[in-house]
Amino acid sequence: MSLAKEFKEFIARGNVIDLAVGVIIGAAFGKIVSSLVTDIVTPPIGLLTGHLKSLSDLYIAVDGKVYASLDDARKAGVAFAYGSFIDTIINFLIVAAAVFLLVKLVNRLKREQAAEPAPPAPPPRSEVLLEEIRDVLKSK
Repeated sequence: MSLAKEFKEFIARGNVIDLAVGVIIGAAFGKIVSSLVTDIVTPPIGLLTGHLKSLSDLYIAVDGKVYASLDDARKAGVAFAYGSFIDTIINFLIVAAAVFLLVKLVNRLKREQAAEPAPPAPPPRSEVLLEEIRDVLKSK
């Protein structure tokens, strides 16, 4: 079997396509979550602190000097950027909660689907004929 044919069969399987769709949607969802944290969660925190524009702006310069920005501290190689870490944790928690809710919904749908009993299969034709013969014999 040629490599191209094997690859075509591999791609044609449903699981591979589902995985590709999941990766694409996951990447888009990650961008949405990042925007949620940056554009929705962080501004109220900035209002409370009075100056914070983004959580990722929080840092400590380990050399004790004061730098104008996180980028300046990073250029000097002395930035302990704990704000970026907090930002990433918030992103993770939102994604984890969304995945949890999605899995919970899918499991509920599977349980409901499994709870509905399938209608009994009709008896085979031979049994039906035998029952008819039995009933005819009983009536004589």
